[in-house]
Amino acid sequence: MTKKARHPAKHPKTNPEQDEQSVKSTAAAGKTAAAASAASAASATVAGDSETVEKLEKQLEEARQKADENWDLVLRARAELDNLRKRAQRDVENAHKYGVEKIANELLAVRDSMELGLHAAQADSTDVESLREGAELTLKMLTQVMERFDIQEINPLHEKFNPDLHQAMTMQESAEQPPNTVIFVMQKGYILSDRLLRPALVTVARAPETSA
Repeated sequence: MTKKARHPAKHPKTNPEQDEQSVKSTAAAGKTAAAASAASAASATVAGDSETVEKLEKQLEEARQKADENWDLVLRARAELDNLRKRAQRDVENAHKYGVEKIANELLAVRDSMELGLHAAQADSTDVESLREGAELTLKMLTQVMERFDIQEINPLHEKFNPDLHQAMTMQESAEQPPNTVIFVMQKGYILSDRLLRPALVTVARAPETSA
């Protein structure tokens, strides 16, 4: 049995120019697709950036408005503090100017009484007893005024000497009073509430010297 001889397969003939054109077309298509993809990505990026910018601008505007509100509050607080300072300063000045207004009004009645007594003393028909009574009345009025303003008298006769309230002018031997006792008040002292206005001027006793 004889075998038939196999002939090699025949391939179609190719045109080099057509192959080159096909390659170029494929490359161009790839470039076009890549450009389209890049453009799409760029468009998405631009859109995202635009939203971010809008969001940041909105936050910036809100922050600016808040800052303006806070600045207005600061200005108002500063104005209120300035008004309070001026008001306090006026109050202190008024207190210095008119702090004695009440006691001054009380003293006017005492002055009126003294003037009446002085006019009465100039009259020919005025006797000593009437002048004494007038002076006592005036002194009583003055004492009442001082009591209303918590001004207390210091009259330490026969009391133990107190250097916080008394000022010793002299010392004198005394057999009747124990040493360091006030035996004479030259001038009374006064206290305003708990503050010393004037110490009492006094003479203080000391023990008599014993002869050797």
